[in-house]
Amino acid sequence: MKQGIHPDYHDVNVTCSCGNKFVTKSAMAKENFSIEVCSECHPFYTGQQKIVDSTGRVDKFNQKFGNMFKR
Repeated sequence: MKQGIHPDYHDVNVTCSCGNKFVTKSAMAKENFSIEVCSECHPFYTGQQKIVDSTGRVDKFNQKFGNMFKR
């Protein structure tokens, strides 16, 4: 391998807005990195997915097209 052409691959401390912290490796220049969603708080991984529907659009769609998908 050629010397001096590869990026510096080092540990990065990642902090989620939920408070979860973990260490990963990256070539980014930062030592600390903040994220908004991680696997500890993302609805897909927690199984607590909620549909926020304040204007009733989901119900309106289901009334209009709901029978098309039922067999």
